[in-house]
Amino acid sequence: MSRNGITRRTLLAASAAGAVVATTAGSAWRAVAGAPAILKALPPSQFVDFGTNAEMRWESVDPRRYLTPQARLFVRNHTVTPTIDASSYRLRVFGDAVVGERSLSLRDLRRFRQVEATTVHECTGNGRSFFGSQQGETVSGTAWTLGAVGTVTWQGARLGDVLRSLGVSREAVSIQATGLDPSYATGGVDYGPVRRPFPVAKAYDDALLAWGMNGEPLLPDHGYPLRLVLPGWVGIASIKWLGSLEVSRQELTSPWNTKWYRLTGGSYPADSPPLTVNPVRSAWELPLGARLARRRRLVLTGRSWSGAGAIRTVEVSLDGGEHWQRARLADRRRGEGWTRWSVDWHRPTVGEHTLLARATDVQRRTQPDVTPFNSNGYFFDAVVRHPVTVV
Repeated sequence: MSRNGITRRTLLAASAAGAVVATTAGSAWRAVAGAPAILKALPPSQFVDFGTNAEMRWESVDPRRYLTPQARLFVRNHTVTPTIDASSYRLRVFGDAVVGERSLSLRDLRRFRQVEATTVHECTGNGRSFFGSQQGETVSGTAWTLGAVGTVTWQGARLGDVLRSLGVSREAVSIQATGLDPSYATGGVDYGPVRRPFPVAKAYDDALLAWGMNGEPLLPDHGYPLRLVLPGWVGIASIKWLGSLEVSRQELTSPWNTKWYRLTGGSYPADSPPLTVNPVRSAWELPLGARLARRRRLVLTGRSWSGAGAIRTVEVSLDGGEHWQRARLADRRRGEGWTRWSVDWHRPTVGEHTLLARATDVQRRTQPDVTPFNSNGYFFDAVVRHPVTVV
C-alpha cells in the first residue's frame, strides 16, 4: 500500500476498466463506472456506488454521532481521485492582482494561524432523484437521494490570511480555484481541469485552505493534500486537490459557473447567476420504504441543514401532511453544522405511511412543497415524501 492508498491491485483494476489512475492533471479522462475512480472502501451497507460518485446511505448514520467520518462521507468526482505527493506539493498563486507569482508548500501554509471550522459539506445535486420520483420531471446528473451531504470539522488556514501576506491588490474582485485532478471530457469536448471562480469577498470572509478533516489528514478522495473550503456554498465551489489560485481584477469564468452549476431550463432566464449558497433540506435517518416493527412508541430521528446558517425549527408529519408537529431539536449551538432532531410516534397503525419533514433556517427560508424545475436537477429543496410500512 502506498501512502496515498493506491495498491497494485487498484492499478490493475484501472487498466482492466480502461481508465487511468491519475498522478498528474496533464491528460483528459473519460468517466467509467466503478473502481478505481474512488479509492476508499464503499461497503454496500453504507454507500450507493455510482462509479465516479458515491452516496452515503442515511440508514447507516449513527444518530448519536454529530460529525460525519471521512470514511462515511459522500464522494463527488468528475474523473478519478488523483494521487499527489505532499512532499513536493505546491500551491501556485498568480494573476494580475498579485505582485509576481508565488509557490507555497504545505510547510509554508502551516506557518499561518491554524483554525477549525465546522460546516455542512454538500453536493449541488443532492436530492436530484426526487425531481423524477416525486415531481415526474426528467433531469440530468447523478440520481442522488439525500446522502450527498455531511457535517465535518475542517483544519487549515484562513485564505484571507494567506492573501494578505502575499500583498493582493485592493482592486482584486475574483479568484479562480483549479484542481489537480485530470481534465474532464464529455460529449467529445475536453473542458480541462475542474475549476471555478468565487468573489474575493468570500475569500476574506470565511474561506479556508484545508489540509485536515475531523482531526485527521484529508483522505485522497476528499482532497489530499489541500483543498479549498467555501462554507455554506455548493460543493463544487470547494475545489479538491487545489493546485492554483488565480487572483484577478476582472470577473473570471469557467464551464463550472457558466455551463454547469447554474439554474437553467424551465422558467429560469438564460443569464441566471452561478449557484452559491445551499438551500434548506431535511432527511429522515431511515431507508426509503423502511419496514418498522409496530410498538407503542417509535422514536424517529433525522437531520436538517442550510447553507445560510443554523436551523430554527423543524416540523414533521407522520400522516402524509394531514397533521404537523414540532420535532425536538438538538445541536442548537453547533454553528454552521446541521441540526439533529427526533419525534415520538405513538401507537402507529399497521400499514403504509408517508413521513414528511420541513425545516426553517435562521434566515426564515422554509422548505417548499415543490421545487421549480431546472434541467440539471440542482437545489431540490422540497419536502421529501418518505414512505415507510409499519408491520
